[in-house]
Amino acid sequence: MGRLIALPGKKSERGNPNWGTPPRPLPALMPEFETQVERLGLTKAQYVTSTQLKHWCERNRNRYYFPEWLLAEWGMKADATFSGVA
Repeated sequence: MGRLIALPGKKSERGNPNWGTPPRPLPALMPEFETQVERLGLTKAQYVTSTQLKHWCERNRNRYYFPEWLLAEWGMKADATFSGVA
């Protein structure tokens, strides 16, 4: 039988090299409402008076989360049957 010869510079790479290290955290995603507010450049005090934000909320109130105080201020209600809660 022949003899096994190890080649120099060739290291065996077996196993998981990241074993024992903590996983990297996933990037945080902004809610769609916050993205829209940032796009419009609004402060929290300007939410109620913004017509663009109000129209966007009317179109998407059953799709995305909106602060309840803001919906109450505008007299809107989100339909729970569309949100998957019911």
